[in-house]
Amino acid sequence: MADLLHIEASPRKTRSASLEAARAFIDAYRLSHPSASIDTLDLWRVPLLEFDGDALDAKYAGLSGTPLSPSQRTAWDHIHALAKPLHDASTLLFSVPLWNFSIPYKLKHFIDAVSQKDVLFSFDPQTGFGGLLAGKRAVVVYARGLDYGKHSHTPAQAFDFQRPYFEAWLRFVGIDDIASIIVEKTLLGPQVDATARDEACSAAAALGRQ
Repeated sequence: MADLLHIEASPRKTRSASLEAARAFIDAYRLSHPSASIDTLDLWRVPLLEFDGDALDAKYAGLSGTPLSPSQRTAWDHIHALAKPLHDASTLLFSVPLWNFSIPYKLKHFIDAVSQKDVLFSFDPQTGFGGLLAGKRAVVVYARGLDYGKHSHTPAQAFDFQRPYFEAWLRFVGIDDIASIIVEKTLLGPQVDATARDEACSAAAALGRQ
């Protein structure tokens, strides 16, 4: 069980802008919370099951109230195990680069695997959906090569499906306390890149100290 869980969605370990800012948050958090436990879930190293076959059958068996077969139970246990670190931690830190206007496929794969009824959300015919991660805090570092902000002079904002999608998912699973850090324009030369990274790291460290 961790107080802080860092979910890494970037495979670029040495020059990743999202990881650089996330590590600034972790360093500040560790100084402010010396007794806190910190874990990392690297989505490029953890086995993510294919959501087909037994996993898909287990989903629909659960929805219909049908008992799971042994192979379906194994697949469903794997899904619960993937989701368990999210339940155990009080603060979730995500480092998320922008890929093709959205999120990396490994993060989408993880979301598709663990976003299941009675795993990350509940459903009641009378009251609807309920997120099972309520009460937690999420800190999300978004990295983008260009400027996708609302003050950009290009239509780039219309192509930003990264933050809107990801934060819609966080709210769906019950997390409303969300802090966002955005590092942009990392492709516009070394000076712009360095300035953007420094600003994001400073903002991340300030959050980590809280």
